[in-house]
Amino acid sequence: MESVGRLEGKVALVTGGARGMGAEHVRRFVAEGARVVFGDVLDEEGKQLAAELGADCHYVHHDVTRESDWAAAVAAAQTYYGRLDVLVNNAGILRFRRIADMSVEDFTAIMTVNVTGAWLGIKTAAPALNAAGGGSIVNISSVEGFIGAAGLSAYAASKFALRGLTKSAARELGADGIRVNSVHPGGIATPMTASAGSGVDGNTFFAALPIPRWGQPAEVTEAVVFLASDAASYCTGTEVVVDGGMLTGAGY
Repeated sequence: MESVGRLEGKVALVTGGARGMGAEHVRRFVAEGARVVFGDVLDEEGKQLAAELGADCHYVHHDVTRESDWAAAVAAAQTYYGRLDVLVNNAGILRFRRIADMSVEDFTAIMTVNVTGAWLGIKTAAPALNAAGGGSIVNISSVEGFIGAAGLSAYAASKFALRGLTKSAARELGADGIRVNSVHPGGIATPMTASAGSGVDGNTFFAALPIPRWGQPAEVTEAVVFLASDAASYCTGTEVVVDGGMLTGAGY
């Protein structure tokens, strides 16, 4: 008997899906039976991934700070696949810079992409999710939504804000059958973390964790798939940490 994927029959919209952790979400969602519209500003990489995955996947150019791009992305899901059941707010940016050296423009850019972008996604997607009979929103936050780090003031501020946004949205949208949860990755090996340029000795840092290594994007995707699926039907406002034990205490 052929097994049924955990997301069989669902239609999902994933932001920041052209590479890294977002691309892993897209691949796994399709493998789990979902049809996926995904967006990014990296058009060449996005089109290549869509071509690789075939008819169950459609790429759109999507700047999450633009309301018109959000409207077009949600409309694409409904046009190509007839409905929208899941939103994954994955798009985000990270810049390592101490407060004294960071410009207001850099701070604002991070907050606009990481927080306003997710807020616009919830606002735009919620009516489509409601029309489909309910659904799931998964916001990709970070362990930096629980702790701060030198050089990451804007990023941490944005990820703390995303926790609050998740909980408020969970309260507002529960009556419509829409669940809203957040996932909090730790040190995950992606192009974004590789380019952060923190100056931290990664080998020493990760050697001190209970699980002493970098995390892989697929390990975060497992949590995202669970929250998007019907298996998480009684979870809303939940925070799922995927961090190798980073938040267990001092010593890392």
